[in-house]
Amino acid sequence: MPGPYSANSTADELVADYADIIKGKVILTTGVSPGSLGGYFVQTVAKAKPAWLILAARNPDKLSKISSEITSASPEVKVRTLQVDLSSFKSVRDAAATVNSWDDIPAIDVLVNNAGIMAVDYKLTEDGIESHFATNHLGPFLFTNLIIKKLTAAKEPRIVNISSDQHRMGAIRFHDYNFDGGNTYNRWVAYGQSKTANMLFTLSLAQKLGVKHNLQAYSVHPGVIIETNLTGHLDLQSALAEMKQTDRALGNKKGWVSEPLKTLAQGTSTHVYAAFDPNLKPHNGSYLLNSRVSDPYEDTVRPYATSQVEAEKLWRLSEKLVGQEFPY
Repeated sequence: MPGPYSANSTADELVADYADIIKGKVILTTGVSPGSLGGYFVQTVAKAKPAWLILAARNPDKLSKISSEITSASPEVKVRTLQVDLSSFKSVRDAAATVNSWDDIPAIDVLVNNAGIMAVDYKLTEDGIESHFATNHLGPFLFTNLIIKKLTAAKEPRIVNISSDQHRMGAIRFHDYNFDGGNTYNRWVAYGQSKTANMLFTLSLAQKLGVKHNLQAYSVHPGVIIETNLTGHLDLQSALAEMKQTDRALGNKKGWVSEPLKTLAQGTSTHVYAAFDPNLKPHNGSYLLNSRVSDPYEDTVRPYATSQVEAEKLWRLSEKLVGQEFPY
């Protein structure tokens, strides 16, 4: 049996262990670009010969680069790219329509909602939503639900939502998700709200589709990785100080400084674990970290992010904001 794994385990190690499971799978991953978690994940998984890798991202040039690298290294793996801007409902709908039109890919085994933004300045999207909440939650929420028939056509579909232990920074602000037009905005609280949303969305997927469609869903804390594109816009020293100040203001005793840095290989190990570990089904809907199921008593897991009531409230709010209901 593979595992047990630890914080130091790598994606390469897990892919080698799960090679027989990965082979022949159809895997769609968002947020794929060079030097990112998504990029490292797909390039590592390619070594185990999935049938298809569908690479989704906003930047077509970066998609093309990763696609070419995979094709060169693993020519037997079929690769398809999909351009999507998750901050735009129109772009998401167009991308989902494209996926649904692919008759040669009737089923998708694994969807990894990996794309995201972190600690950006206040901005509303074209749909009038705070950018973290739109890009990190509402875009993936809409995209996942619009292609759900492709997923439920698979024998044992999985959905992996990349969250963060920084969900500790913010519960869902059901009546003020836009931070009073920016007047009460804190970029770490906004990021935290969106990461909590990833966890609650995962709970809802497991609850609504787990039994009916044999679907598994997991949220993932990849760890603290500073070598990705996610932090490129930040002055890390001042950002860390701001984050610690927010942590203290929120009363969080265990914060960022308590967690050692990870490499891309270590950070994507839990992506692989969530997508392919054969023994996870009894833990459907769980929040994972360090390639294991989290412990709500020992790990940084906030009760508001594991509440089925909060999950259903968020589902209903999300339907309202995207303008479409998904009654499963």
